[in-house]
Amino acid sequence: MELLSVCVGQPRAVRSKSGWSGIHKQSVSGPVQVGHLGLSGDHILDTAHHGGTEQAVYLYTAPDYAAWTGVLGRTLEPGTFGENLLVSELESAAVRLGQRLRIGDVVLEVASARVPCVTLAERMGDPDFVKKFREMRRPGMYARVVHKGHVQAGDSVELLDVASGESGTILDNFEAWFGGSTAAAPVTLD
Repeated sequence: MELLSVCVGQPRAVRSKSGWSGIHKQSVSGPVQVGHLGLSGDHILDTAHHGGTEQAVYLYTAPDYAAWTGVLGRTLEPGTFGENLLVSELESAAVRLGQRLRIGDVVLEVASARVPCVTLAERMGDPDFVKKFREMRRPGMYARVVHKGHVQAGDSVELLDVASGESGTILDNFEAWFGGSTAAAPVTLD
């Protein structure tokens, strides 16, 4: 697998929540520092619902993008879903909670599924997008940083062992939030 894109967001005015968001992510070139609270240069403004150690990095995947391209009928640029990292050849729904990924010299541990919010709907220009995101069942995944370092587009992505004590998949976690499963609910809200 390969890291296709590294994206960070600058503060931008939005109509929802606090009036500002970093959801409009843009690809960057070269190495980017990843610390326990996320990527250097990435702005997280609604810290009541985003960020922190359990949502340090948001990952989305090329197969998930391909599915959305088919549904929306248009090509989507990396960062469209507010993700920091876009990974090839991996569907987010099947990834297990606690799964570790090595990207460059960084090690991430999958913590929870992303739950859609009105800021995502505004980003997509569709007030019904939260419902569509729910129905697509391709949530992407938040991860905590186990080992800090640098990442850049083109880095290899390696699946490591699942951390002990974790269970269920990202889709189980996503469905639990909406009452569709008995699996544990996400650690934090979006």
